[in-house]
Amino acid sequence: MKEFYLEDAPIAYYIEDLAGKDWIVFIHAAFVDHRMFEKQFEYFSGKYNLLAVDILGHGKSVKAKKGDSIEKMSDWINQIFEKRNIKAAHFVGVSLGAVFVQDFANKYESKVLSLACFGGYDINDFDFEKQKGNNKEQMKMMMKAMFSIKWFAKANKKISAYTKEAQEEFYNLNLQFKKKSFKYLAKLKNLVNKFPNKQRQYKLLIGCGEHDIANEIEIVNEWARKEQCAKVILKEAGHCANMDNPKEFNNCLQQFWR
Repeated sequence: MKEFYLEDAPIAYYIEDLAGKDWIVFIHAAFVDHRMFEKQFEYFSGKYNLLAVDILGHGKSVKAKKGDSIEKMSDWINQIFEKRNIKAAHFVGVSLGAVFVQDFANKYESKVLSLACFGGYDINDFDFEKQKGNNKEQMKMMMKAMFSIKWFAKANKKISAYTKEAQEEFYNLNLQFKKKSFKYLAKLKNLVNKFPNKQRQYKLLIGCGEHDIANEIEIVNEWARKEQCAKVILKEAGHCANMDNPKEFNNCLQQFWR
């Protein structure tokens, strides 16, 4: 995939463009970057046009100016759409990425063919009580990061991935995350419960790994019941299911789009 930078924005993005194909947009988890989707890029190459974006503060999206915020991620993605003449796309978001694909759908619904959200939650109906346990664990992890990113990454890989191979891949990507980028994540709360729930005009797939973090399976099951949408719990996978079990992850996406 070719690397590009969005004009007048701190965003790096990556494209494989094949004329006449539908588009897939991949948005990654926190503390890593677009490379967590390498197995997906390999599988879907030649079958679809591919677009991956590094979230602000991650990967190569780090040259921020005053006033740049993750609240602008959806607008920056839309600018990429306009620049590349992308009319609509399938969106895949894992963990933090699931927040941004939903936020994009809230603002630019006509440009969404489908949403696939893994390891996430409904940002339009967020239950703070159910997230208390996860939030406490996240705060402990943040404290580790303040002392050492290496220490943080070593602990974070066990929460973020299940298989040894995926844990090491996540760890190596996490090591490149900069402490100063934590400040951008503080704005996440501004994307939650901002829009009312309404009837979706696109297909929705909700999923997670069977070994995901505390409460996630319960959140996914409840969200899927409410939405009456497609759901998958991937075997032999944790929070970043696409890294733990890429074969089944890719297959379920392919079937969903068909």
